[in-house]
Amino acid sequence: MEGVTDTTEAHHAETDLHEGHRHPWHRYVAIGDSFTEGIGDPDPVHPGRHRGWADRLAEELAHGTDDFAYANLAIRGRLLGRILDEQLEPALELRPDLVTLSAGGNDLLRPGSDPDALALRLDGAVGRLTDAGATVLLFNGPDIGSTPVLSAIRGKVAIYNENLRVVAARHDAVVADMWGLRQLSDPQMWDTDRLHFSPLGHHTVAIMALDALNVPHTLEPLQPSPLRTRTWRAARAEDLVWAREFFVPWVIRRLRHKSSGDGVSAKRPTAEPVFGAGAPLGSGEPS
Repeated sequence: MEGVTDTTEAHHAETDLHEGHRHPWHRYVAIGDSFTEGIGDPDPVHPGRHRGWADRLAEELAHGTDDFAYANLAIRGRLLGRILDEQLEPALELRPDLVTLSAGGNDLLRPGSDPDALALRLDGAVGRLTDAGATVLLFNGPDIGSTPVLSAIRGKVAIYNENLRVVAARHDAVVADMWGLRQLSDPQMWDTDRLHFSPLGHHTVAIMALDALNVPHTLEPLQPSPLRTRTWRAARAEDLVWAREFFVPWVIRRLRHKSSGDGVSAKRPTAEPVFGAGAPLGSGEPS
């Protein structure tokens, strides 16, 4: 009977597209860490909240789909294990037909992390989601070769990315290729903490995700403003300020086994209609 179910689902998807819908999905659930929560992209309507690429993606997917609903279970600072332990079952309970999953980046930042072992854990989760009938969109890691400090783990990110492509092929998932998104090498794509994307970066990732899903959309590429010329001395001074305000506190949290997500709940724990920028975001705590 599996073949009958697959054929029926494929027929419904084709019918949606032929009737003028831009995509076949009606219930989207996002799971992950700070990247998916939207850290670095403050919500101008809700102070202390964050918008991010996933909200932008949901807003575009909602256009022309009256019964579209969106949940975002992502929480900043989460390692892959906690993401899967805490978010996978709630995501499945929401019965999504589209899931975005980005996880493993925080693990790769830690000494001794194994990109092969991470991919093996991810493989099982993707299998469960696709077996439940969801289309899964996976995000590989961006090329951080030009990023201070983070460039040290570039090799591990590359290995994890290749493993992720194998996982996607095994389960017929879609890969959103951040490594190949060369625009992300521009410093203005990143927040001042150099760990999260800026509003411009989140906007750019949203476009890439929509393109990966082959969904027509209204988002236009935005170009970074020309950077002012900086002296070597000014650049080093900025590096020192960044290290003091962002990098050192990050290291201290790791040493104390603390997370920026401690005490934070998902911003959209249930699948709700999307009303555009500034829509209600549930019970997540301010940063």
